[in-house]
Amino acid sequence: MKLSELMQNIEASSFTDREIDGMTSDSRKVKPGDVFVCIAGAAMDGHDFAASALEKGAAAVVCERDLGLDAQILTPDTHQAYSRMAANLYGNPSKKLRLIGVTGTKGKTTVTSLIKAVLTAAGKKVGLIGTIQNEIGSRVIPTDKTTPDAIELEALYAQMVEEGCEYCVMEVSSHALDQNRIGDSHYEVAVFTNLSHEHLDYHKDMEQYYQAKKKLFAICDSAVINLDDSYGKRLAGEVSCPVLGFSMKEDADLTAFDVQHRPDGVSFRYRYQEVESHLSFAMPGDFSVRNALAAMGVCLEMGVCMNTVKLALQAVSGVRGRNEIIPTGRDFTVICDYAHSPDSIENILSSLRETVSGRLVSLFGCGGDRDRTKRPLMGEAAAKWSDYVYVTSDNPRTEDPNAIIAEILPGVENHGTPYEVIPNRREAIFRAIQQAKPGDTIVLCGKGHEDYQIIGHEKHHFDEREVVAEALKTLDAAN
Repeated sequence: MKLSELMQNIEASSFTDREIDGMTSDSRKVKPGDVFVCIAGAAMDGHDFAASALEKGAAAVVCERDLGLDAQILTPDTHQAYSRMAANLYGNPSKKLRLIGVTGTKGKTTVTSLIKAVLTAAGKKVGLIGTIQNEIGSRVIPTDKTTPDAIELEALYAQMVEEGCEYCVMEVSSHALDQNRIGDSHYEVAVFTNLSHEHLDYHKDMEQYYQAKKKLFAICDSAVINLDDSYGKRLAGEVSCPVLGFSMKEDADLTAFDVQHRPDGVSFRYRYQEVESHLSFAMPGDFSVRNALAAMGVCLEMGVCMNTVKLALQAVSGVRGRNEIIPTGRDFTVICDYAHSPDSIENILSSLRETVSGRLVSLFGCGGDRDRTKRPLMGEAAAKWSDYVYVTSDNPRTEDPNAIIAEILPGVENHGTPYEVIPNRREAIFRAIQQAKPGDTIVLCGKGHEDYQIIGHEKHHFDEREVVAEALKTLDAAN
């Protein structure tokens, strides 16, 4: 590829055209013939490595300031340039796909999975980019990021196009929007699920967090928005594109009512364009109703017929790590959920509160090296809605688990709910299983789809489904 082709539609200083072999923003990966893009991050600035990239044989360096180098190309925003260059490198594959973007604090993974299930049922080949995994049709590609790096994203788009996908539904994180990682991606439909206390170690306050999410709705043709969320209602009044609003509380374009909760799911009636119908959905809680409405709204906007939408949603058995019921074969229930914020813990526990016949037991911890302000708030949410609480570890990372727990406990102690502190998460799960009574529902909050625990800088295998199975075997042996 010519350097001029890589730099197409990018504001840049003049340069000498030549053949290039690739591009990167990681100076450690520079190969002869590559273009190195200098990006300033939170910890390091790529501009500091420009000269060494040229010494390794880089064909050019793209930078935001004059570095006094012969092969430099100046541009106002290297984040934006990097994303556009990545798209050019792969032939702008996103323009050959019908893109659907889902953003919000909670629900992104479930909503994208539901949309893919409906479109697949409608006979479409669909790609998915998400937190748990990426998918091209039925092929699964492992991932560890909600929204990939720009080059990885464009490479995924290109694979989807090559393998015949017509649609791509993706989770779009606030970090990716803030860092211009999605480049020139333009979405046919964008979804807003909700906004609550999360990622404030990065965004600093809720307004910055909201403004990052809002960027998605400047690059879409239409929006599907949760009107039951205060930020969603605000967003619906601020965007310029057409909006399909959904609600459980008020008349909207798509409205749910007569909601019936069960431990293993929810049933409700819904109204769309004056047509009413009924849906039985295999995921419990009010938030599951809203996730179903979000997916339904998108697919209706994309032209899928209502009957196909309904039948596809009713056929979904669940999403890994989201309200996932772990089979026990016992007279108590164990649910695994990714809830790792005050609002998400309150949502799942409050939704289960009226469905349990015994005690509602929660088990949770807080991640280390992340927003500390939410720790007592998570403790308060758990204690408010539970009959018993186990406070343990999540991903402590480089923090002392006991220090994290000490910041959780003031919130727990506000409510006088009985609790135990067991820092070792495996031991805490074993204890919860051993103490379970008939009719109890135990909610394991925080890990969800993750099959690891981060301690220090290392990932250790930790799958809660396996831990529960081991605990049940121990219970059998004891009896």
